Amino acid sequence: MSSEPPVQPVSGETAEAVPAWQPPRVSKGRGGGSSPHVEKALKDVRSKIYPRSVSGIFARWRIVMVFVTQLIFYGLPWLQWNGRQAVLFDLGARKFYLFGMVLWPQDVIYLSVLLVISAFGLFLFTAMAGRLFCGYACPQTVYTEIFMWVERHIEGDRMARIRLDEQPWSLRKFRIKATKHIAWILIAWWTGSTFIGYFAPIRELGMGLLTLSLGPWQWFWMIFYAVATWGNAGFLRESVCKYMCPYARFQSVMVDDDTFVVTYDHVRGEPRGGRSRKIDHKEAGMGDCVDCSLCVQVCPTGIDIREGLQYMCIGCGACVDACDQVMDKMGYERGLIRYTSGRAITDRMTQSQVRRRMLRPRVLAYTIILGAIVIAFVVSLATRTTLRVDVIRDRGALGREVAGGMIENVYRLQLINTSESPVTLDFSATGLPQLSVAAGDEGGASVRVEGASNKLVPFVVRAPAGQVSPGLHEIELHAVGHYDEGREATVVERSSFFVPK
Repeated sequence: MSSEPPVQPVSGETAEAVPAWQPPRVSKGRGGGSSPHVEKALKDVRSKIYPRSVSGIFARWRIVMVFVTQLIFYGLPWLQWNGRQAVLFDLGARKFYLFGMVLWPQDVIYLSVLLVISAFGLFLFTAMAGRLFCGYACPQTVYTEIFMWVERHIEGDRMARIRLDEQPWSLRKFRIKATKHIAWILIAWWTGSTFIGYFAPIRELGMGLLTLSLGPWQWFWMIFYAVATWGNAGFLRESVCKYMCPYARFQSVMVDDDTFVVTYDHVRGEPRGGRSRKIDHKEAGMGDCVDCSLCVQVCPTGIDIREGLQYMCIGCGACVDACDQVMDKMGYERGLIRYTSGRAITDRMTQSQVRRRMLRPRVLAYTIILGAIVIAFVVSLATRTTLRVDVIRDRGALGREVAGGMIENVYRLQLINTSESPVTLDFSATGLPQLSVAAGDEGGASVRVEGASNKLVPFVVRAPAGQVSPGLHEIELHAVGHYDEGREATVVERSSFFVPK
Protein backbone atom coordinates (compact mmCIF):
# COMPACT_ATOMS: atom_id res chain seq x y z
CA MET A 1 0.00 0.00 0.00
CA SER A 2 1.20 3.50 -0.77
CA SER A 3 2.01 5.92 2.01
CA GLU A 4 0.90 8.82 -0.18
CA PRO A 5 -2.51 10.40 0.39
CA PRO A 6 -5.23 8.83 -1.75
CA VAL A 7 -6.51 10.74 -4.74
CA GLN A 8 -10.26 11.16 -4.48
CA PRO A 9 -12.20 10.79 -7.72
CA VAL A 10 -13.85 13.85 -9.17
CA SER A 11 -17.58 13.73 -8.64
CA GLY A 12 -19.77 15.40 -11.22
CA GLU A 13 -23.48 15.49 -11.76
CA THR A 14 -24.56 12.21 -13.39
CA ALA A 15 -28.16 12.32 -14.48
CA GLU A 16 -28.02 9.02 -16.36
CA ALA A 17 -25.82 5.99 -16.62
CA VAL A 18 -23.33 5.77 -19.47
CA PRO A 19 -21.51 2.72 -20.85
CA ALA A 20 -18.33 1.71 -19.05
CA TRP A 21 -16.16 2.52 -22.04
CA GLN A 22 -17.56 6.02 -22.50
CA PRO A 23 -15.86 8.95 -20.72
CA PRO A 24 -18.01 11.07 -18.41
CA ARG A 25 -19.79 13.98 -19.97
CA VAL A 26 -18.49 17.49 -19.42
CA SER A 27 -21.25 20.01 -18.80
CA LYS A 28 -21.32 23.63 -17.74
CA GLY A 29 -22.15 24.33 -14.15
CA ARG A 30 -24.80 26.61 -12.84
CA GLY A 31 -24.49 30.31 -13.44
CA GLY A 32 -22.51 29.85 -16.68
CA GLY A 33 -19.34 28.82 -14.82
CA SER A 34 -17.14 25.86 -15.59
CA SER A 35 -17.98 22.43 -14.20
CA PRO A 36 -15.56 20.59 -11.88
CA HIS A 37 -14.49 18.46 -14.85
CA VAL A 38 -13.40 21.54 -16.83
CA GLU A 39 -11.58 22.99 -13.84
CA LYS A 40 -9.81 19.68 -13.28
CA ALA A 41 -8.85 19.50 -16.97
CA LEU A 42 -7.37 23.00 -16.87
CA LYS A 43 -5.46 22.14 -13.72
CA ASP A 44 -4.13 18.93 -15.31
CA VAL A 45 -2.79 20.90 -18.28
CA ARG A 46 -0.69 23.08 -15.96
CA SER A 47 0.46 20.34 -13.55
CA LYS A 48 3.36 17.97 -14.12
CA ILE A 49 2.67 14.25 -13.96
CA TYR A 50 5.00 12.04 -11.95
CA PRO A 51 4.20 8.44 -12.94
CA ARG A 52 5.06 5.85 -10.35
CA SER A 53 7.02 2.77 -11.40
CA VAL A 54 5.11 -0.50 -11.44
CA SER A 55 5.89 -4.15 -12.09
CA GLY A 56 3.71 -6.83 -13.59
CA ILE A 57 2.95 -8.69 -16.78
CA PHE A 58 1.99 -5.59 -18.78
CA ALA A 59 5.07 -3.70 -17.52
CA ARG A 60 7.21 -6.59 -18.73
CA TRP A 61 5.49 -6.53 -22.13
CA ARG A 62 6.21 -2.82 -22.43
CA ILE A 63 9.90 -3.48 -21.74
CA VAL A 64 9.93 -6.25 -24.35
CA MET A 65 8.31 -3.97 -26.93
CA VAL A 66 10.82 -1.19 -26.19
CA PHE A 67 13.70 -3.59 -26.89
CA VAL A 68 12.06 -5.07 -30.00
CA THR A 69 11.13 -1.73 -31.59
CA GLN A 70 14.50 -0.13 -30.86
CA LEU A 71 16.44 -3.17 -32.04
CA ILE A 72 14.63 -2.84 -35.36
CA PHE A 73 14.95 0.94 -35.54
CA TYR A 74 18.62 1.21 -34.58
CA GLY A 75 19.75 -2.01 -36.29
CA LEU A 76 17.92 -1.93 -39.63
CA PRO A 77 20.03 0.82 -41.29
CA TRP A 78 23.22 -1.18 -40.63
CA LEU A 79 22.06 -4.28 -42.49
CA GLN A 80 23.72 -4.83 -45.87
CA TRP A 81 22.17 -6.30 -49.03
CA ASN A 82 24.11 -6.89 -52.26
CA GLY A 83 26.87 -4.58 -51.11
CA ARG A 84 24.57 -1.69 -50.19
CA GLN A 85 22.36 -0.61 -47.31
CA ALA A 86 19.38 -2.96 -47.09
CA VAL A 87 16.84 -0.24 -46.26
CA LEU A 88 17.57 3.17 -47.74
CA PHE A 89 15.19 5.89 -48.93
CA ASP A 90 17.55 7.75 -51.24
CA LEU A 91 15.64 10.96 -51.96
CA GLY A 92 18.50 12.47 -53.97
CA ALA A 93 18.56 9.56 -56.42
CA ARG A 94 14.76 9.14 -56.12
CA LYS A 95 15.10 5.45 -55.30
CA PHE A 96 13.84 3.45 -52.32
CA TYR A 97 15.80 0.31 -51.48
CA LEU A 98 13.92 -2.34 -49.48
CA PHE A 99 16.22 -5.36 -49.26
CA GLY A 100 16.03 -6.91 -52.76
CA MET A 101 13.43 -4.46 -54.04
CA VAL A 102 14.08 -1.08 -55.65
CA LEU A 103 11.14 1.35 -55.88
CA TRP A 104 11.08 4.40 -58.16
CA PRO A 105 8.82 7.48 -58.29
CA GLN A 106 6.64 5.56 -60.77
CA ASP A 107 5.91 3.11 -57.94
CA VAL A 108 4.06 5.72 -55.88
CA ILE A 109 0.93 3.58 -56.28
CA TYR A 110 2.49 1.09 -53.87
CA LEU A 111 2.93 3.84 -51.28
CA SER A 112 -0.74 4.78 -51.71
CA VAL A 113 -1.86 1.19 -51.26
CA LEU A 114 0.40 0.86 -48.21
CA LEU A 115 -1.29 3.89 -46.64
CA VAL A 116 -4.70 2.34 -47.33
CA ILE A 117 -3.54 -0.90 -45.68
CA SER A 118 -2.29 1.05 -42.67
CA ALA A 119 -5.64 2.85 -42.38
CA PHE A 120 -7.71 -0.33 -42.50
CA GLY A 121 -5.26 -2.02 -40.14
CA LEU A 122 -5.77 0.86 -37.73
CA PHE A 123 -9.56 0.56 -38.00
CA LEU A 124 -9.44 -3.20 -37.41
CA PHE A 125 -7.01 -3.06 -34.53
CA THR A 126 -8.84 -0.22 -32.80
CA ALA A 127 -12.23 -1.93 -33.18
CA MET A 128 -10.78 -5.03 -31.52
CA ALA A 129 -8.36 -3.70 -28.89
CA GLY A 130 -8.62 0.09 -28.66
CA ARG A 131 -5.37 2.06 -28.36
CA LEU A 132 -3.16 -0.94 -27.66
CA PHE A 133 -0.66 0.26 -30.28
CA CYS A 134 -0.31 3.55 -28.39
CA GLY A 135 0.57 1.79 -25.16
CA TYR A 136 3.24 -0.53 -26.52
CA ALA A 137 4.63 0.42 -29.95
CA CYS A 138 3.95 4.12 -30.60
CA PRO A 139 7.29 6.00 -30.90
CA GLN A 140 6.05 8.67 -28.49
CA THR A 141 5.26 6.02 -25.86
CA VAL A 142 8.45 4.04 -26.46
CA TYR A 143 10.81 7.03 -26.15
CA THR A 144 8.88 8.42 -23.20
CA GLU A 145 9.37 5.03 -21.52
CA ILE A 146 13.12 5.16 -22.26
CA PHE A 147 13.46 8.71 -20.95
CA MET A 148 11.43 7.89 -17.82
CA TRP A 149 13.66 4.86 -17.18
CA VAL A 150 16.71 7.17 -17.31
CA GLU A 151 14.93 9.69 -15.08
CA ARG A 152 14.02 7.08 -12.46
CA HIS A 153 17.59 5.75 -12.31
CA ILE A 154 19.08 9.24 -11.88
CA GLU A 155 16.45 11.10 -9.83
CA GLY A 156 14.61 8.23 -8.14
CA ASP A 157 10.98 7.12 -8.14
CA ARG A 158 7.88 9.28 -7.91
CA MET A 159 8.22 10.83 -4.44
CA ALA A 160 11.97 11.41 -4.85
CA ARG A 161 11.33 13.32 -8.09
CA ILE A 162 8.56 15.37 -6.52
CA ARG A 163 10.78 16.31 -3.55
CA LEU A 164 13.68 17.14 -5.88
CA ASP A 165 11.55 19.50 -7.98
CA GLU A 166 10.20 21.21 -4.86
CA GLN A 167 13.69 21.85 -3.48
CA PRO A 168 15.44 25.17 -4.20
CA TRP A 169 18.27 25.06 -6.72
CA SER A 170 21.55 23.79 -5.29
CA LEU A 171 24.76 22.22 -6.58
CA ARG A 172 23.32 18.73 -5.96
CA LYS A 173 20.09 19.47 -7.78
CA PHE A 174 21.96 21.03 -10.69
CA ARG A 175 24.28 18.00 -10.93
CA ILE A 176 21.36 15.54 -10.94
CA LYS A 177 19.34 17.52 -13.49
CA ALA A 178 22.38 18.07 -15.72
CA THR A 179 23.24 14.35 -15.66
CA LYS A 180 19.69 13.47 -16.64
CA HIS A 181 19.58 15.92 -19.53
CA ILE A 182 23.01 14.89 -20.81
CA ALA A 183 21.79 11.29 -20.94
CA TRP A 184 18.57 12.40 -22.66
CA ILE A 185 20.46 14.47 -25.23
CA LEU A 186 22.81 11.58 -26.06
CA ILE A 187 19.86 9.24 -26.64
CA ALA A 188 18.03 11.90 -28.67
CA TRP A 189 21.14 12.58 -30.78
CA TRP A 190 21.61 8.88 -31.44
CA THR A 191 17.96 8.62 -32.42
CA GLY A 192 18.11 11.62 -34.77
CA SER A 193 21.31 10.33 -36.40
CA THR A 194 19.78 6.90 -36.93
CA PHE A 195 16.65 8.42 -38.45
CA ILE A 196 18.74 10.38 -40.97
CA GLY A 197 20.55 7.09 -41.70
CA TYR A 198 17.38 5.85 -43.40
CA PHE A 199 17.68 8.64 -45.99
CA ALA A 200 21.48 8.83 -46.39
CA PRO A 201 23.96 5.90 -46.25
CA ILE A 202 24.49 5.51 -42.53
CA ARG A 203 28.12 4.38 -42.79
CA GLU A 204 29.04 7.52 -44.73
CA LEU A 205 26.90 9.52 -42.31
CA GLY A 206 28.82 8.12 -39.35
CA MET A 207 32.17 9.04 -40.89
CA GLY A 208 30.89 12.50 -41.79
CA LEU A 209 29.69 12.97 -38.22
CA LEU A 210 33.06 11.98 -36.78
CA THR A 211 34.93 14.30 -39.14
CA LEU A 212 32.30 17.09 -38.93
CA SER A 213 31.99 17.06 -42.73
CA LEU A 214 28.22 16.66 -43.08
CA GLY A 215 26.22 18.88 -45.38
CA PRO A 216 24.04 21.72 -44.02
CA TRP A 217 20.77 19.84 -44.60
CA GLN A 218 22.10 16.74 -42.89
CA TRP A 219 23.09 18.81 -39.85
CA PHE A 220 19.73 20.56 -39.87
CA TRP A 221 17.60 17.41 -39.95
CA MET A 222 19.79 15.56 -37.48
CA ILE A 223 19.54 18.40 -34.96
CA PHE A 224 15.83 18.85 -35.71
CA TYR A 225 14.92 15.21 -34.96
CA ALA A 226 17.22 15.09 -31.96
CA VAL A 227 15.57 18.18 -30.45
CA ALA A 228 12.11 16.81 -31.32
CA THR A 229 12.90 13.53 -29.53
CA TRP A 230 14.33 15.35 -26.51
CA GLY A 231 11.36 17.71 -26.29
CA ASN A 232 8.57 15.19 -26.94
CA ALA A 233 9.87 12.39 -24.71
CA GLY A 234 11.47 14.57 -22.05
CA PHE A 235 9.04 17.45 -21.62
CA LEU A 236 5.77 17.13 -23.55
CA ARG A 237 5.24 13.43 -22.85
CA GLU A 238 1.58 12.87 -22.06
CA SER A 239 0.62 16.20 -23.65
CA VAL A 240 1.37 14.69 -27.07
CA CYS A 241 -1.03 11.82 -26.37
CA LYS A 242 -3.71 13.99 -24.78
CA TYR A 243 -3.71 17.15 -26.89
CA MET A 244 -1.63 16.67 -30.05
CA CYS A 245 -2.32 13.13 -31.27
CA PRO A 246 -5.33 13.02 -33.66
CA TYR A 247 -5.78 9.30 -33.04
CA ALA A 248 -6.87 10.06 -29.48
CA ARG A 249 -9.73 12.16 -30.85
CA PHE A 250 -11.27 9.89 -33.45
CA GLN A 251 -10.84 6.55 -31.68
CA SER A 252 -14.30 6.93 -30.12
CA VAL A 253 -15.97 6.36 -33.51
CA MET A 254 -14.17 3.00 -33.81
CA VAL A 255 -14.67 1.77 -30.24
CA ASP A 256 -17.93 0.20 -29.08
CA ASP A 257 -19.24 -1.88 -26.17
CA ASP A 258 -17.52 -5.03 -27.48
CA THR A 259 -14.01 -3.55 -27.88
CA PHE A 260 -11.30 -4.86 -25.57
CA VAL A 261 -10.03 -1.90 -23.55
CA VAL A 262 -8.62 -1.21 -20.10
CA THR A 263 -11.79 -1.15 -18.02
CA TYR A 264 -12.63 -0.60 -14.36
CA ASP A 265 -15.25 -3.03 -13.04
CA HIS A 266 -17.52 -0.46 -11.37
CA VAL A 267 -20.12 -3.13 -10.52
CA ARG A 268 -17.60 -4.99 -8.42
CA GLY A 269 -15.55 -2.02 -7.19
CA GLU A 270 -18.23 0.42 -5.99
CA PRO A 271 -18.78 1.85 -3.49
CA ARG A 272 -15.07 2.36 -3.03
CA GLY A 273 -13.27 3.37 0.14
CA GLY A 274 -10.44 2.58 2.53
CA ARG A 275 -10.79 -0.29 4.97
CA SER A 276 -8.86 -2.72 7.12
CA ARG A 277 -7.97 -6.14 5.73
CA LYS A 278 -9.53 -7.68 8.85
CA ILE A 279 -13.11 -6.64 8.10
CA ASP A 280 -15.52 -8.29 5.66
CA HIS A 281 -16.00 -5.41 3.24
CA LYS A 282 -19.00 -7.04 1.56
CA GLU A 283 -20.91 -7.22 4.82
CA ALA A 284 -19.98 -3.57 5.37
CA GLY A 285 -21.57 -2.74 2.01
CA MET A 286 -18.30 -1.79 0.31
CA GLY A 287 -16.88 -2.70 -3.08
CA ASP A 288 -13.46 -4.16 -3.81
CA CYS A 289 -11.85 -0.79 -4.66
CA VAL A 290 -9.88 0.41 -1.62
CA ASP A 291 -9.43 3.89 -3.16
CA CYS A 292 -5.64 3.72 -2.87
CA SER A 293 -5.20 5.85 -6.03
CA LEU A 294 -2.28 3.70 -7.25
CA CYS A 295 -4.02 3.30 -10.61
CA VAL A 296 -3.81 7.10 -10.98
CA GLN A 297 -0.23 7.35 -9.72
CA VAL A 298 1.14 4.84 -12.28
CA CYS A 299 -0.82 6.24 -15.24
CA PRO A 300 1.54 7.96 -17.72
CA THR A 301 -1.23 10.34 -18.80
CA GLY A 302 -2.49 10.98 -15.26
CA ILE A 303 -6.12 9.90 -15.73
CA ASP A 304 -8.39 8.04 -13.31
CA ILE A 305 -9.59 4.93 -15.12
CA ARG A 306 -12.36 4.57 -12.53
CA GLU A 307 -14.17 7.46 -14.21
CA GLY A 308 -14.60 5.35 -17.34
CA LEU A 309 -12.53 4.99 -20.49
CA GLN A 310 -11.28 8.40 -21.63
CA TYR A 311 -9.68 9.42 -24.88
CA MET A 312 -6.43 10.12 -22.97
CA CYS A 313 -6.04 6.42 -22.05
CA ILE A 314 -3.30 4.83 -24.17
CA GLY A 315 -4.09 1.26 -23.09
CA CYS A 316 -0.68 0.59 -21.53
CA GLY A 317 -2.09 -1.57 -18.71
CA ALA A 318 -0.02 0.07 -15.94
CA CYS A 319 -3.17 0.53 -13.85
CA VAL A 320 -3.99 -3.17 -14.31
CA ASP A 321 -0.61 -4.20 -12.85
CA ALA A 322 -0.94 -1.77 -9.93
CA CYS A 323 -4.49 -2.83 -9.09
CA ASP A 324 -3.68 -6.55 -9.27
CA GLN A 325 -0.90 -6.03 -6.71
CA VAL A 326 -3.32 -4.29 -4.37
CA MET A 327 -5.89 -7.05 -4.83
CA ASP A 328 -3.22 -9.63 -3.95
CA LYS A 329 -2.34 -7.76 -0.75
CA MET A 330 -5.99 -7.46 0.24
CA GLY A 331 -6.72 -11.10 -0.59
CA TYR A 332 -9.30 -10.16 -3.25
CA GLU A 333 -9.73 -11.61 -6.70
CA ARG A 334 -7.63 -10.01 -9.43
CA GLY A 335 -9.19 -8.19 -12.38
CA LEU A 336 -10.88 -5.20 -10.77
CA ILE A 337 -9.17 -3.30 -13.59
CA ARG A 338 -8.58 -5.50 -16.61
CA TYR A 339 -8.63 -5.76 -20.39
CA THR A 340 -12.21 -6.51 -21.26
CA SER A 341 -15.22 -4.91 -22.93
CA GLY A 342 -17.81 -2.52 -21.56
CA ARG A 343 -20.52 -5.08 -22.29
CA ALA A 344 -18.67 -7.66 -20.17
CA ILE A 345 -18.91 -5.34 -17.17
CA THR A 346 -22.59 -4.41 -17.51
CA ASP A 347 -23.79 -7.91 -18.56
CA ARG A 348 -21.33 -9.78 -16.29
CA MET A 349 -19.93 -11.84 -19.14
CA THR A 350 -16.98 -14.22 -18.91
CA GLN A 351 -13.82 -13.62 -20.91
CA SER A 352 -14.64 -16.50 -23.27
CA GLN A 353 -18.03 -14.93 -23.98
CA VAL A 354 -16.36 -11.59 -24.62
CA ARG A 355 -13.86 -13.10 -27.04
CA ARG A 356 -16.65 -14.75 -29.02
CA ARG A 357 -18.27 -11.35 -29.53
CA MET A 358 -15.09 -9.92 -31.03
CA LEU A 359 -15.97 -11.39 -34.44
CA ARG A 360 -18.83 -8.98 -35.00
CA PRO A 361 -19.87 -7.54 -38.41
CA ARG A 362 -17.62 -4.47 -38.18
CA VAL A 363 -14.53 -6.55 -37.40
CA LEU A 364 -15.35 -9.12 -40.10
CA ALA A 365 -15.84 -6.35 -42.70
CA TYR A 366 -12.51 -4.72 -41.82
CA THR A 367 -10.77 -8.12 -41.90
CA ILE A 368 -12.16 -9.08 -45.32
CA ILE A 369 -11.34 -5.72 -46.90
CA LEU A 370 -7.88 -5.61 -45.34
CA GLY A 371 -7.13 -9.20 -46.39
CA ALA A 372 -8.19 -8.55 -49.99
CA ILE A 373 -6.03 -5.40 -50.23
CA VAL A 374 -3.01 -7.12 -48.68
CA ILE A 375 -3.28 -10.10 -51.04
CA ALA A 376 -3.57 -7.82 -54.07
CA PHE A 377 -0.64 -5.75 -52.83
CA VAL A 378 1.63 -8.77 -52.32
CA VAL A 379 0.68 -10.33 -55.68
CA SER A 380 1.29 -7.03 -57.47
CA LEU A 381 4.72 -6.65 -55.87
CA ALA A 382 5.67 -10.25 -56.63
CA THR A 383 4.61 -10.09 -60.29
CA ARG A 384 5.66 -6.54 -61.16
CA THR A 385 8.07 -6.20 -64.05
CA THR A 386 11.56 -4.96 -63.30
CA LEU A 387 11.88 -3.34 -66.73
CA ARG A 388 10.08 -0.20 -67.86
CA VAL A 389 10.14 1.64 -71.15
CA ASP A 390 8.47 5.02 -71.58
CA VAL A 391 8.16 6.31 -75.16
CA ILE A 392 8.36 10.09 -75.68
CA ARG A 393 7.85 11.50 -79.15
CA ASP A 394 10.28 14.14 -80.34
CA ARG A 395 7.87 17.02 -81.03
CA GLY A 396 10.54 18.94 -82.90
CA ALA A 397 10.87 16.28 -85.65
CA LEU A 398 7.63 14.39 -86.31
CA GLY A 399 8.17 12.62 -89.60
CA ARG A 400 10.74 13.34 -92.28
CA GLU A 401 12.13 11.74 -95.42
CA VAL A 402 15.82 10.84 -95.27
CA ALA A 403 18.35 9.44 -97.69
CA GLY A 404 17.62 6.02 -99.12
CA GLY A 405 13.91 6.66 -99.60
CA MET A 406 13.04 6.13 -95.94
CA ILE A 407 10.57 7.90 -93.63
CA GLU A 408 12.08 8.52 -90.21
CA ASN A 409 10.41 9.23 -86.84
CA VAL A 410 12.48 10.17 -83.81
CA TYR A 411 11.56 9.25 -80.19
CA ARG A 412 13.08 9.39 -76.76
CA LEU A 413 13.05 6.24 -74.65
CA GLN A 414 13.15 6.45 -70.86
CA LEU A 415 14.61 3.07 -69.84
CA ILE A 416 14.27 2.06 -66.18
CA ASN A 417 15.87 -1.07 -64.76
CA THR A 418 14.42 -1.62 -61.27
CA SER A 419 16.45 -4.79 -60.81
CA GLU A 420 19.96 -4.67 -59.41
CA SER A 421 21.22 -6.87 -62.25
CA PRO A 422 22.40 -5.15 -65.49
CA VAL A 423 20.24 -5.75 -68.56
CA THR A 424 20.80 -5.59 -72.32
CA LEU A 425 17.73 -4.48 -74.31
CA ASP A 426 17.09 -5.59 -77.89
CA PHE A 427 14.56 -3.39 -79.75
CA SER A 428 12.21 -4.01 -82.66
CA ALA A 429 9.02 -2.42 -84.04
CA THR A 430 5.85 -3.82 -85.63
CA GLY A 431 2.72 -2.38 -87.18
CA LEU A 432 4.07 -1.32 -90.59
CA PRO A 433 5.98 -3.30 -93.22
CA GLN A 434 9.80 -3.37 -93.13
CA LEU A 435 10.26 -1.25 -90.03
CA SER A 436 13.83 -0.80 -88.81
CA VAL A 437 15.02 0.68 -85.54
CA ALA A 438 18.16 2.36 -84.20
CA ALA A 439 18.64 3.00 -80.49
CA GLY A 440 21.21 4.94 -78.55
CA ASP A 441 23.99 7.21 -79.67
CA GLU A 442 25.71 4.38 -81.55
CA GLY A 443 22.61 3.68 -83.64
CA GLY A 444 22.39 -0.05 -82.93
CA ALA A 445 19.36 -2.11 -81.96
CA SER A 446 20.62 -2.86 -78.43
CA VAL A 447 21.14 -0.73 -75.33
CA ARG A 448 22.67 -1.76 -71.99
CA VAL A 449 21.26 -0.42 -68.72
CA GLU A 450 23.08 -0.96 -65.43
CA GLY A 451 21.32 -2.31 -62.35
CA ALA A 452 19.00 -0.01 -60.39
CA SER A 453 19.47 2.81 -62.88
CA ASN A 454 17.73 4.59 -65.71
CA LYS A 455 18.83 5.90 -69.09
CA LEU A 456 17.33 8.33 -71.62
CA VAL A 457 18.28 7.31 -75.18
CA PRO A 458 17.32 8.52 -78.67
CA PHE A 459 15.30 6.01 -80.69
CA VAL A 460 14.72 6.12 -84.44
CA VAL A 461 12.13 4.14 -86.42
CA ARG A 462 12.32 4.03 -90.25
CA ALA A 463 9.93 2.71 -92.89
CA PRO A 464 10.13 2.64 -96.73
CA ALA A 465 8.51 5.78 -98.14
CA GLY A 466 6.74 4.10 -101.05
CA GLN A 467 5.03 1.40 -98.97
CA VAL A 468 3.38 3.59 -96.31
CA SER A 469 0.48 5.94 -96.96
CA PRO A 470 0.59 9.48 -95.53
CA GLY A 471 -0.95 10.00 -92.11
CA LEU A 472 -0.64 8.69 -88.57
CA HIS A 473 -0.15 4.96 -88.03
CA GLU A 474 -0.20 2.94 -84.83
CA ILE A 475 2.93 0.90 -84.14
CA GLU A 476 4.28 -1.23 -81.28
CA LEU A 477 7.79 -0.98 -79.88
CA HIS A 478 9.17 -4.22 -78.45
CA ALA A 479 11.99 -4.35 -75.91
CA VAL A 480 13.41 -7.74 -74.87
CA GLY A 481 15.67 -7.50 -71.83
CA HIS A 482 18.43 -10.04 -71.23
CA TYR A 483 19.63 -9.85 -67.64
CA ASP A 484 23.14 -10.86 -66.67
CA GLU A 485 21.66 -13.23 -64.09
CA GLY A 486 20.08 -15.26 -66.93
CA ARG A 487 16.41 -14.28 -66.99
CA GLU A 488 14.51 -12.30 -69.62
CA ALA A 489 11.77 -9.67 -69.59
CA THR A 490 9.69 -8.29 -72.46
CA VAL A 491 7.99 -4.89 -72.63
CA VAL A 492 5.63 -3.74 -75.41
CA GLU A 493 4.73 -0.06 -75.73
CA ARG A 494 2.32 1.54 -78.21
CA SER A 495 3.12 4.71 -80.10
CA SER A 496 2.43 6.36 -83.45
CA PHE A 497 4.38 6.71 -86.69
CA PHE A 498 3.78 9.81 -88.82
CA VAL A 499 4.21 9.83 -92.59
CA PRO A 500 4.23 13.30 -94.17
CA LYS A 501 2.45 14.01 -97.47
